[in-house]
Formats: sequence, C-alpha cells, structure tokens
Amino acid sequence: MVKLAVDPRRSLFSKYCLVLFAAVALPLFANGGLEAWFGYRDRRAQLHALLGLEARDAALRIGGFLDTIREPLGWMVQLPWTPASEERQRLDALRLLRQVPAIAQLTLVDGNGRERLQVSRVALNRAGSGADLSGDPAVAGARSARAWYGPVIDHRGSEPFMTVALAGNRASIGVVLAEINLKLIRDVISGIRVGATGQAFVLDGPGRLIAHPDLSLVLRGADDPAARRLATLRETVRAAGGAATGVDGTGRAVIAAAATIPGVDWTVVVMQPAAEAFGPIARALLRTGALILLGLVFAAALAYGLARHMTGPIRLLEHGTERIGAGDFRHRIAIASADELGRLAARFNAMAGELALSQERQERIARLRRFLAPQVAELVDRCGDDGVLDGRRLDVAVIFGDLRGFTAFSALAPPEVVIEVLGAYFAALGGVITAHGATLVTYTGDGLMALVNAPVPTPDPGPTAVRLARAMQEAVRPLAGDWTARGFRLGFGVGAAMGPATVGRIGCEGRSDYTAIGPVVNLAARLCAAAADAQILIDATLAEAVRGRCAVAALGALPLKGFGGEVPVFGVADGS
Repeated sequence: MVKLAVDPRRSLFSKYCLVLFAAVALPLFANGGLEAWFGYRDRRAQLHALLGLEARDAALRIGGFLDTIREPLGWMVQLPWTPASEERQRLDALRLLRQVPAIAQLTLVDGNGRERLQVSRVALNRAGSGADLSGDPAVAGARSARAWYGPVIDHRGSEPFMTVALAGNRASIGVVLAEINLKLIRDVISGIRVGATGQAFVLDGPGRLIAHPDLSLVLRGADDPAARRLATLRETVRAAGGAATGVDGTGRAVIAAAATIPGVDWTVVVMQPAAEAFGPIARALLRTGALILLGLVFAAALAYGLARHMTGPIRLLEHGTERIGAGDFRHRIAIASADELGRLAARFNAMAGELALSQERQERIARLRRFLAPQVAELVDRCGDDGVLDGRRLDVAVIFGDLRGFTAFSALAPPEVVIEVLGAYFAALGGVITAHGATLVTYTGDGLMALVNAPVPTPDPGPTAVRLARAMQEAVRPLAGDWTARGFRLGFGVGAAMGPATVGRIGCEGRSDYTAIGPVVNLAARLCAAAADAQILIDATLAEAVRGRCAVAALGALPLKGFGGEVPVFGVADGS
C-alpha cells in the first residue's frame, strides 16, 4: 500500500481557514455568489422576454406574409368557372404571378374537381386539361376547411416549397392551388437581430428548416446535421415552455425562445449565443473571483502559523485510512470535537460500517451463486433469509430449449470448438432469460430449463413466457447463421408449458439447486424434444393464456412420451 507523505504544517489548514472565512472569505463568497445568482437570473429573464417578443413579432410578420398570398388567391375563386371566363381567369392568374413573387405556380380547379388552367414560372402553361383532381389532398382539404396549407417539401432536392389551396364560398366555384416558394421568408428572418450575433430561423412541424439567415442551411435539406441540431433546439424550447438553453446548428450554446405562426404548423425560434448573452455576468464573476482569491491568500497567511499545532485528529484519520485500505473494516476513529473533523470521523466510521456490510453481502451472494441462479441468489439476499426457496406449489411457466444436431456436431468437432459454441450459446440465452425476469435453473449439455413466476413472482407469467421463448429464438438466430457459415449443422428448438408445479430447493448438504417438479415440467421437456429448428411449441394452457396477445396456431395432437393419449400442441408464429 502506498503511503502519502503529509506536511504537518499544512494538515489542518482548512480548520483554521473556517475561522478566517467567517471574517474575510465567507462574506466575499456570499456577496459574489448572490451577485452572480441574481445577475444571472435577471439577465436570463430579460433575455427570455426579449427573445420571446422577437419570436412573436416574427411569427406575426410571417403570418402576414402568408395572408398576403392567401388574400390575392381569394380573387381567383370569386365566380363559378364558365367557358366565357376562361380568358379572364388566365389573365388574372398571370397578373397574380407578377404581383406575388412567392407564387411559383397556379392551378385552377372547377367545381367538379377538373383542372381548368395552370400557369407557372418554371413550366409550360396549360389550359383545359380536364385532369381529375377531386382526390388530390389539397383540393379535398380546401373543400373541407376552405383554406388548406400543405406540408413543406423540397423542390428539386433543396428549395422549400409549400402548396396553399383556397376554395370558393360555394362548391361550384372550385379551388385554386398555389405552389409557394418559401425562400422569401428569409427576408423576414434576416431582419431579426438580438445583440451582435443573435439570429432567428423557421421550422415546419416535422422539423424541416424553412428559413434561416444562412440560405445554404435551408438548401441542404432536412438531413443536414446542422438542421437536425436546430430541430432539437426547437424541441428543447417547447419542452421548457417557450424559452430554454440549447445548442445551435454549429454546436454553440445559445439562449432561445419560440413562437408558433398562426394558421400553419410552423415555429419561429429566436436565439442568442450564451457567451454573448452572459458576457457581463462572466466579467463580474471574474472580478469577484479575484477578490475572493485575495481574501483566501490573506486567510492562508494567518492560518499558517497555527496549523502545525493541530495535527492530532488528522493523524488519526490518516492511520484509520491505512487500516481500512488494509481491509480492516472494523477499525473506528474516535474524535471528540464537533467541528468538520469530528463530522468527517463520523462519516469515516459510517463508511467503514457500510463497507463491512457490503463485503459481507458480496461474500454471501458469492456463496449462494455457487449453487443457485444469480437472480435467485439476489432474491435470497433481499429477503434476508432463504425461506423463499422452501418447497411450495405454484402456477409456473416452464421453458426448455436445446440445440438440434448437437450430438453429431460434438462427435466430430474439436473440443475447443464445442466449448466455444456452447459458451456463445449459453451467454446469449442467459442474458435474455435474466432480462425477462425468469430464472435459469438447469444446464443440461446443450439444453437449458427456465422458470417464469418462481421464485421471483411475475404479474403475467403466460405472455412473459411466450415473449421469452421468442426472444430466445431471436438470440440464437444470429449464432445459427454463423454456425451454418462455418459448416456446423445446428438448430434450436423451444418447448413451453404452463401449470401447477412443486418448486423449491432440492439437493444435499453443501450442494442444492432450485428447480420445479411436476407434469408441466415433463410436458415442456417433451414439447422441446418435438420442436423443429426455429420452432416454439406450447401446450393448450399456455396457448389459452396468450390468446389475443400473439399469433398461436393449433398444430393438432401429438403422442408424447409419458402422457396417455395424444396431447394438443400449439405453435407460436414468428414475429407475433
């Protein structure tokens, strides 16, 4: 054991500093801490209010932008569509494209849902196509709610577009569809500045970046890491109730507030870098820290002369640490003072007692695990006695599983390969059984037996047993693929049954096992023997327990050894 050399002149420095802190350092700490706390709180409240105001203002402005598009669209659905009005509708549509730059394409649909006219900035105009658009979501949405806003999509893989549909006051008037280029919202966002480097951005409901001062972020699409971080920032702000601290697209810490845009499922987020926002507070803390440091230096100079006379309690603690480090957890320290050293001694003694109890518990569990399953050993330790292992009659689910083709494999394969295969196989199944709260009670060659509802109670043992059986198959499946690739012809079958059984500890002095006895155990073993590779066979009781919860197929009746007549057998469908 390594012993640390302690300078006795410094061993009780902290005790004397306590007296000096009351006159010098403590007021400095209190003043600095209160100043920092109240300054931070006030600054944060101001930031939240300012950012929230900016976010709400931007949301209203963007809502106004959408209104400037929706209102002109209303001109196009004032009168019913007639052949005499076709030329007028075409001229009105072209005029609307010139007046509203954000509209990239207009489509007019008559009252019967037929396309009458389409004018576009990027494609050829067409009239009278007569295409049936009555089933289009935009047309149906406009007829239902009069004004319909579609989801934001990527036009040509980058630019954000949205479809706006507006229906006339009567069904005979029809619907106008407008493809809107959302890049123009950037003008609203770019005008928002909070501090020197604060910014704003807009996201749609699923998290697609619609507008940002950096247009390249918008054009990269929703899969860009920076865009995903901005979507995460929005969720953080929403969870906090409107304002919170998070990170922006570059990973920089920011203070952010959000507001919802009326009429659409969009969110405006306004943010300011935390370093800039709390810069004044940081500078004040530096000044306070310098004053505290001077006070500490002064206190240390005064304490230095008295510290060397107060080394006795520290030496006791040092000696006690050495004894504990050597494994003597019964050692205790007696310090009568009521100061920090006395409390430290009390905590030291409490720690030594806890270490002794922990060591005793670990040794006890280690002894139990030599002949009991891990979860059974843990249960015995929690209960404080092994009475839970006494024999009793319980309804349990019994699960057997073993490998198919293992006998032929073990006869031909080298011993080290056999051990390797069994090690991976039992490791995979052991983890699955423990995760489902079952008890692994028996290893027999390439097979194993597990219990559900004993000795650890399970609220719903039937469905739990079926889930465990399926999880066992899933755990072995990748191993079976590897074995097949290596030329080993091995499979895995599972059998399970449910019913009353006698459970408890069986064995002799110095060696015992926790297991179950009864017809249900024999039935589960016979079902396992009858199961083919990748198959799960269960009895009628277990099938009835899981009815309606998973797909179970009746496989008829099979003659099973030890059971008079044929026994109904059921199979659990894969993926149910």
